[in-house]
Amino acid sequence: MLTFSQEHIEIRLKINNREHILHLEPWVTLLDALRERIGLTGTKKGCNHGQCGACTVLVDGERINSCLTLAVQCEGTEITTIEGLATEEKFHPVQQAFIEHDGFQCGYCTSGQICSAVAVLEEIAANTPSIVTENIANTEKAIALTEDEIRERMSGNLCRCGAYPNIVKAIRQAYSVR
Repeated sequence: MLTFSQEHIEIRLKINNREHILHLEPWVTLLDALRERIGLTGTKKGCNHGQCGACTVLVDGERINSCLTLAVQCEGTEITTIEGLATEEKFHPVQQAFIEHDGFQCGYCTSGQICSAVAVLEEIAANTPSIVTENIANTEKAIALTEDEIRERMSGNLCRCGAYPNIVKAIRQAYSVR
């Protein structure tokens, strides 16, 4: 049992299908554990307040802001970072679509954008409505992947360069090859 008098705790995190045993302070965020303790620097620290989405990773398939999540909260979960999406043979379809549609400029937000887009496609496939879904009462009708749906679902990920039109195109392409 964790007590507040302990300086370090041991946790096991499964990240990109690989288990990591860490000894860290209970207040270390998942973002800092990924970047500073494990060396997975693809996830970026943007605002460090959960407002920009640059730190987005997938935990059990759902997107989270890793800057607002304590590492200890993720013990027993499956964490996927940008580094875990591709295989040695090929990029994830979302990564490939971002490349083909130039869905980035400076690239700082790109890892968070891509992780979020992967989750968006899973939400659509699961027929999970958003605030802009046309008819949420009709659960049998598939949700259309409109620009409004994409923009609403991606609204937690900011791009200072303004690559939004190409990000939307990339997500539509990735959806079509699923």
